[in-house]
Amino acid sequence: MVWRILGHGEMWNWYQRMDLKSVASQLKGVKAKPPMLQRARIKVWFVRVSSSILLWTCLIQLMALGELWHPHLPMGWPTCFNRRELAAAQIPNITQISNHRTDVVLLPPYAVPSPRDANPPPRIYKNNGYLKVSCNGGLNQMRAAICDMVTIARYLNLTLVIPELDKTSFWADPSEFGDIFDVKHFITSLRDEVRIIKRLPEKFNRKAQSKLFVMPPVSWSSHKYYLKQILPLFRKNKVIHFNKTDARLANNGLPLKLQKLRCRVNYNALKFTPRIEDLGQRLVKMLKDKGFFIALHLRYEMDMLAFSGCTHGCTEKEADELTQMRYAYPWWKEKVIISEQKRSEGLCPLTPEEAALVLKASGFNKDTQIYIAAGEIYGGEKRLAALRAVYPNIVRKEMLLSSNDLKSFQNHSSQMAALDYLVSIASDVFIPSYDGNMAKLVEGHRRYLGFRETILLDRKKLIPLLDMYQNRTLVWDEFKVNVRQVHKNRRGAPTQRKVISEKPKEEDYFYANPQECLCNSSSLSSS
Repeated sequence: MVWRILGHGEMWNWYQRMDLKSVASQLKGVKAKPPMLQRARIKVWFVRVSSSILLWTCLIQLMALGELWHPHLPMGWPTCFNRRELAAAQIPNITQISNHRTDVVLLPPYAVPSPRDANPPPRIYKNNGYLKVSCNGGLNQMRAAICDMVTIARYLNLTLVIPELDKTSFWADPSEFGDIFDVKHFITSLRDEVRIIKRLPEKFNRKAQSKLFVMPPVSWSSHKYYLKQILPLFRKNKVIHFNKTDARLANNGLPLKLQKLRCRVNYNALKFTPRIEDLGQRLVKMLKDKGFFIALHLRYEMDMLAFSGCTHGCTEKEADELTQMRYAYPWWKEKVIISEQKRSEGLCPLTPEEAALVLKASGFNKDTQIYIAAGEIYGGEKRLAALRAVYPNIVRKEMLLSSNDLKSFQNHSSQMAALDYLVSIASDVFIPSYDGNMAKLVEGHRRYLGFRETILLDRKKLIPLLDMYQNRTLVWDEFKVNVRQVHKNRRGAPTQRKVISEKPKEEDYFYANPQECLCNSSSLSSS
């Protein structure tokens, strides 16, 4: 810096004056050395200083260039709780029913005091462009997409604009990002990784939205796709709008540091608003005060039945209604569906009647408290009658909270789903009747919180058992033994993700089992 400000000749004169003054002050009373010797020493000293400055300048430039072309992530954030955090996060054990283990309940990671709760210093980097994203789907599909978009922005050294949420899907939820997630926490907790802004700079906003470069990234893409094909587009266009974000990043094959960043966003940065958090914790406390409870994600909802074409147990009129709805939504590609074939392949959610039989066979007694983590059940209370007959202690958020509590949540399905999410990760046991986005993300979150018990129903094996029992070709005791045997190793224990490189849709989802971020990842089972 001094070299650039003073110039070569001025710098030489400055060094000469400073050195002569120093020598004069140190050699008072000492016989002066010959002028030629003094000048030689000064020249040697000057060459050494100049060389050091030049070397440091080159080193800094190389580091900046390396950061630009080969971005790397620091290893500083925790992959899971350490012992001290576990101790701080535990609340008293809750005695569970027989045949089930007793667990401690852990608070979410962001509720545990840690260095990450403090605002980290911002990361300084050369901005390669601005990434604008429009998420599509329900709450949990959008949640996973946001994690992926942050990771992509970090890898490419981009500035991310706060994501836009889907308002045009089946749920028609008008919620903005800030209505569901804590915007300030999201921005500040990640600022040591990526720059996040609330809106595009004015110079870009002045451009008509139609002039922005809009594209959907290729599904299940690796980090190399974004580096080689997307980064050049940012250098050309400066702003790119991703209009679809679901499953745009691969489950496997990414650098470990990127996988850990996905976890950090999911389990730390994406914190719900205080309003949602407070109401969710109230629900959890109400349920815990009454003892052990199951969160049953009963995905027997109208949109899922219409989308999947699953009409088993429905009347002819209901089946027609669901079919009409499927044809009404153009983005649901599959139209002609044979319901019974799909059901036999394990691709349909369990009906309330089937769920009651599976819960009973699994050993949950009739006094078990069951929280229905779902929207409106298709067929309403009439359809829940069979389940309630076996388990009378069925509750829903609408039963536990007053209408005044839920007033601001009405017609905001994503905010209602956020309450179910909080209850589901805190439950003693989580049981999804279908492996949709919420089921997968809750499963992964419960693994991250210490492998909390999650019973992953194998519907392909359950359907023949259910049919044989209902046809009276299988007695109850045999049915019960078979159900328990099928799920003996499907209770959320550590396991490796199944990888199918050529068919990423069929392999295990990263967010259902983020093994790179789990404490016990070194002792994973391959089963």
